[in-house]
Parts: sequence; C-alpha cells; structure tokens
Amino acid sequence: MKKHIFLTVIVTISLLFASCGSDHKTATIDEMTPIPVQASSVQADNNGQFVTASGKIDAANSANLSTRMMGFVNKTYVKVGDKVRKGQLLISINNTDLQAKRAQVNANITKATVAYNNAEKDYNRFKNLFAENSASQKEMDDMTAHYEMAKAGLEGANQMKNEINAQFAYVDIRAPFNGVVTNKFIEVGDMANPGVPLIAVESPKKFEVTAMVAENDISQIKSGTKVSVLAKSIGKTISGKVTEVSTSAKNTGGQYLVKIALDKTEANILSGMFATIQFPVEKKASATSMVLIPTTAIINNGSLKGVYTVSEQNTALLRWLRLGKSYGDKTEVLSGLNADEKYIVSSDGKLFNGAKVSIQ
Repeated sequence: MKKHIFLTVIVTISLLFASCGSDHKTATIDEMTPIPVQASSVQADNNGQFVTASGKIDAANSANLSTRMMGFVNKTYVKVGDKVRKGQLLISINNTDLQAKRAQVNANITKATVAYNNAEKDYNRFKNLFAENSASQKEMDDMTAHYEMAKAGLEGANQMKNEINAQFAYVDIRAPFNGVVTNKFIEVGDMANPGVPLIAVESPKKFEVTAMVAENDISQIKSGTKVSVLAKSIGKTISGKVTEVSTSAKNTGGQYLVKIALDKTEANILSGMFATIQFPVEKKASATSMVLIPTTAIINNGSLKGVYTVSEQNTALLRWLRLGKSYGDKTEVLSGLNADEKYIVSSDGKLFNGAKVSIQ
C-alpha cells in the first residue's frame, strides 16, 4: 500500500514539472519580440508570358590561332590575361627554311629584273628600227616574244616572293583583332603542328549567348526580339537581342539554336558563364496556373527547398515545396503553396518554426 502511494506521488510530481516546463516554453515564445518581416501573397500566373531556355555566354569575337607550318616555337611574347592589339606578334615559330627560300626568291627577282630591263631596251630599239624599215617582221616578232618572256619571268619571281611572305604569316602568329589572351596551348621549344591551336584570343566587353530552344517554343521566337538574360553565377540580368534563329534541328537533337547579342553592361560577365534566357511571347490563355515566387525567398536545407509562410497567429511556419523551372529571378512552385497564401520574402532576424513575426 505504501509503495503504491509513493509511486502515485512521483508520477504527480513529474506531471507538475512537465506542465511547468511546457508553460515556461510557451510563455517564452509568447513573450518574444516579433521579428519584422516582409511578406507577399502567392499569385498565380495564367498568362504564360514567356519562354525560357538555358545557354552559355561566349565572347562575340573569339579565335583559336593555329599554323599550317611545322616547326619549333622560338618565342612566345604574351601570357594568359594579356591585352593585345590587332597585328601584335604573339608567337614566333622557327623559320630558317623560309628565310633561305626568301633569299633564293630575292636572287631570282634580281636576275629577272636585269633580264627584263635588257629585253625592254632591245624591244624599244627594234621597235624604232622596224618603224624605219631597218628590221624585218620576224626580227620584230622574235624581239617582242623575248620581251614578253622576260616580263613574265619578273612577274613570276614577284609572285613567288608574295607566296613566301604569305607563309611567314603562319610562322609569325599575330592577333587578328584587339582583345585578351584567354589560353595558351604551347610553350617555347614545343613543336607546332598544322591545324593544332596555339593560342586563344577573344574580344572583351562584347558577348553573345548561345541557347537551345525546344520545338514547341521555337516558332514564337523571332530575330530582333528583345530578351532578358540572367547570368546565374553573378545574379545579374542583362538585356539582349536575338540575332540568329536556326530553322533546323537536324544535328542538334531536336533543339533549335538561338543566338542573342548582349547589350553593353558594367556587370562582370566572363566567357563561359551559364545563363537563363527569358523570351517574351504573345500572351495566351492557359488552363493551368503557374505559381511563381522570388528565388531569394527560398530556404535551402540540403536537397529540401522551402519557404516560410505566415500563420493566422502571425507566426512563421516552414513549408517544404516542390519546385519547377526558374524564370529570371523567380522560381515556379509545383506544389506546397496555394494562391493567396502569405509567405515571407525577407526578415530582419533569424526565423524558425513558431517564431512571432510582424509584417511590415
């Protein structure tokens, strides 16, 4: 009997302590100063205002420079990141054999020039003699042929020099335009081979985006259309204009290539960055509603994505979501939020489930 009374007392005391702890915790939350927050109501988009596609930013002018001559690299005059001017020497390849050929060509030009000058003098002299009936027609014809042959020989020698000079352009690698060196594939002493890239140059501050668009959307995209381009890594949106629209998906797996020229911007864009392109299209009625929320409002917890909503008691409640595509600075919510629900866009303090909030 005494044992039973003792156990009853212990249970009663435990329940009293538990009740006091719960009341203390509730009181603590209730007494918290509400956290100021910015909230917005979920709105459904029924209009389908835009088509989006992913793409990559590239320099409008870029070139991988190579040679069609084989030889060892004598010297490299620039390094990656250097700014270069059009015509500036970047790499020189051993050209001893070309120098020898040029010397031979110059000697042939000298020889051909002397022969041409002598033939021209003889031709003019015989022309005067022929006019005075002091030379026969055959002698005049032979002298004319000799003069033409000497003239052709000099022209051939000069053209040979042009050919040699053209080959020097493949051993002295020069910048094709003003730009920046973005990569260097060879060093001093390496063997340069025909067609193998030696150095890469691209023009700064002038970029374009290449995107692949699905067949369902390509008919709505026209050349000259103004678009918005979101550079994902820097979070900047830049305007641009469609410059090319492919009409064939034969070699692109059912996707259609679209190129966009970006407008000048002070944003720190770099070649190779990934981007999301938003194409405005004619509004069409849609049977389904699209729920969009700002990407910055989304809470990330590993693979889980969510957003804080506002309860009827003005407390923060974390709601996990299933998300769809990104549209510029907004993300589509496939499930987890309904139209007209309030969600928290930003706060002046750290939020948690049950935290008191004050909507500003």
